Amino acid sequence: MRRRVVAGNWKMHGSTATIERLLDALVQLHVPNTDILVFPPIAYLSTVIERTKGSGLAVGAQNIHAEPSGAFTGEVAAEMVKDLGATHVLVGHSERRRWFGETDAIVAGKFAAALRVGLMPILCVGETSAERDDGRAESVVMAQLDAVVATAGVATLRQAMVAYEPVWAIGTGRSATPADAQSMHSAIRARIRALDAAVADGLAVLYGGSITDGNAAALFAGADVDGGLVGGASLNAGQFENICRAA
Repeated sequence: MRRRVVAGNWKMHGSTATIERLLDALVQLHVPNTDILVFPPIAYLSTVIERTKGSGLAVGAQNIHAEPSGAFTGEVAAEMVKDLGATHVLVGHSERRRWFGETDAIVAGKFAAALRVGLMPILCVGETSAERDDGRAESVVMAQLDAVVATAGVATLRQAMVAYEPVWAIGTGRSATPADAQSMHSAIRARIRALDAAVADGLAVLYGGSITDGNAAALFAGADVDGGLVGGASLNAGQFENICRAA
């Protein structure tokens, strides 16, 4: 049986004071059969890792570079993130694809870099509103998924997760319906099952896109929805706890 997973992506939010207050609550959060992850800004990664030791919370980075080192000012290598004690990393988030021009090939390189050092990547895939309106939602998502599988191999998904995040539902207050989420999650799992049934059955597929403590239970009820990648609501300890318990 797949474990439930709830991940909080703090994006470029927070300060030393606000993060300390948030962690005061989160380090005490324990939900049976649910893995809880947080992804702080890189500036606070060391602080959060140190503060959460022994708590059961896992900590990951929001981004990495594909190369292990080099003249890449402002970037951070997977090796550095691993050295700090992080366990997970987001790759291919829609905001990285949109604002920083990350192509499927770049995302595949980052996915491979995470695996190289033993970080668990959460591969983010999703379509824009225009792509959905054109009837291309599934083909876009499958192309993003296929690019990584073609590069890294389907077996590597044993050490990874996938997050379906419809771009039109991120930070907009507009969430996919439970039926929308389950339909795409089912398609993702079917795509992997066609290559390796065991990998597909064990793969955690998370939903991301304006999850709140009001809609989480309905979204998580889908048979192929294994939890969530939570944005804004993860910055509120009470809301995030409610979402975790909904899982």
